Amino acid sequence: MNQDFMDLAFQCAETAFNMNEVPIGAVIVKEGKVISSAFNTKESDCSVLSHAELLAIHKAEKVLNNWRLDGCELYVTLDPCPMCASAIKQSRISKVFSALNNSDDENINIIQDIFKSDSTNPGVDFSSNLAVDKSKKLLNLFFKKQRNK
Repeated sequence: MNQDFMDLAFQCAETAFNMNEVPIGAVIVKEGKVISSAFNTKESDCSVLSHAELLAIHKAEKVLNNWRLDGCELYVTLDPCPMCASAIKQSRISKVFSALNNSDDENINIIQDIFKSDSTNPGVDFSSNLAVDKSKKLLNLFFKKQRNK
């Protein structure tokens, strides 16, 4: 894992925080170069599809002019949900580095199943809990702020 890329994902998450969005950021890297970054915009977009990972994938596809993101790595501040995990696998991102696992054990099991290699797509190398304290602090601060509104 490259700490600079994870730090950039956290900068994206902080932007989301400042916009009253759930603070999740994502960065996609290819050959050591950032090709896209994004943060959650579900509330401002009024779209269930505006997850940080999906937005970063869409941007990376445009940069590479290809939906196949072979050899790309994703840095994200919270484990992806099953929808995002499926898109990550379909896009052929090879590695995911996550700051914090989702507290829902079932989510972790589903993601691990999705990321397994199958007859259509290669597997995704997945590492989680790489910046637990930083991610928990940001998420807890966000939800505390939301409760105090």
